[in-house]
Amino acid sequence: MGVPPSSTDVSPAGLAQVGGCVRAIAVALGRRVVEIALDLRQLMATEIAELDGDPRIVELLGASVEGNVETILHMLAHEIPAERMEPPSAAFEYARRLAQRGVPVNALLRAYRVGHDRLLRWMFAELDRRREDPVVALGVARRMVGDTFGYVDWICQQVAEVYEEERERWLANRDTLRAGRVRALLDGDGPADLDALETTLGYGLRGRHLALVAWSGEGEGAAVVRLVGTLADRTGCRGRPLCVAYDHATTWAWLPLGRDSSVGDLTKAVEALVEENGQAVRIAVGEPGTGVAGFRESHRQAVRAQTVALAAGDDARTITTFADVGAVALLCADLDAARIWVADTLGGLAADDPQRARLRETLRVFLAAGGSYTTAADHLTMHKNSVRYRVSRAERERGRPLTEGRIDLELALLACRWLGRAVLTPAR
Repeated sequence: MGVPPSSTDVSPAGLAQVGGCVRAIAVALGRRVVEIALDLRQLMATEIAELDGDPRIVELLGASVEGNVETILHMLAHEIPAERMEPPSAAFEYARRLAQRGVPVNALLRAYRVGHDRLLRWMFAELDRRREDPVVALGVARRMVGDTFGYVDWICQQVAEVYEEERERWLANRDTLRAGRVRALLDGDGPADLDALETTLGYGLRGRHLALVAWSGEGEGAAVVRLVGTLADRTGCRGRPLCVAYDHATTWAWLPLGRDSSVGDLTKAVEALVEENGQAVRIAVGEPGTGVAGFRESHRQAVRAQTVALAAGDDARTITTFADVGAVALLCADLDAARIWVADTLGGLAADDPQRARLRETLRVFLAAGGSYTTAADHLTMHKNSVRYRVSRAERERGRPLTEGRIDLELALLACRWLGRAVLTPAR
């Protein structure tokens, strides 16, 4: 059999043209790295279900993709062999995080294959735009396919090794057994022996629970666990809380509530602890539940509340309760659409500036008070005439009566309160 044709079939002059064209394409696409990386990230999250979920992990995926795209384009622009490139640190960190969460390594490797295919499409589109001689264009295509395949093959070996090392380390952790049992319970696997499971977990499943999701800075999981323990002591829990690591920055926890304990007690305790210690911790809270079913449902609610806090970003509050944001959580599925809906519902009130913020908060409290100026004034510690003035201003800013779309109005105000800039319109 003959040797497959390659770019070496091109004349020396043609090879120079091929090299020059590859470099030009790499430089041109280098100016669009952010746009290309966003396209690849969205495709991966859509095509590979295991990679879509926690916004922070999707953000880390984006950093990994952008780092890899930059590395590939640099490699092509300067004709550097793949094995001499430095792997992006975000690619390694993303592999470690997936290993911690039990995402199959196949999902990670498939992401590289999917991303490789989409990146080649970008490259071919740029090649088509340049209208090169067909022989040169073929040589360029072969060079780009071969070099990028070599890089993807090489980086896949690197991240797979990092993944396996991290997975082994994570599984060796002494809390892994408990975490595995908890995950199985949350997935709906009913315990064959409830007594044995309670012994393994060191936590009673028959009582009343309150689920939390707590997270802090990278690598501060131990501090979060200590905080949860202190909360349990201060809120009169019947025993020790159950804490399992979701990853090294996030902890899932359940408090064994006493009869008189409440979410309100927990909120006050969290605020006091944060004020005392200045801890940069955020907590999402479900509603109390009883038994195994309550254990699961309270956790699902806490996760939905966390979705709101993560969407709010820097505007997120220290503690986010499902009771406050259950309806708002539904809007987080599509923040772009939510932003448009909030603007349509609130009109000028949706602007992101301090004046509109005061009007929105006054209106929210007024509506929650059943339209009572006196009650709203007591809550806001204002004169009721001031409340009346602000409500009137808010109605004018909205551009239509408060009675029109009342339910939508209240939900939009809640969305602004909890999601902040994520759904507000930039002030002009």
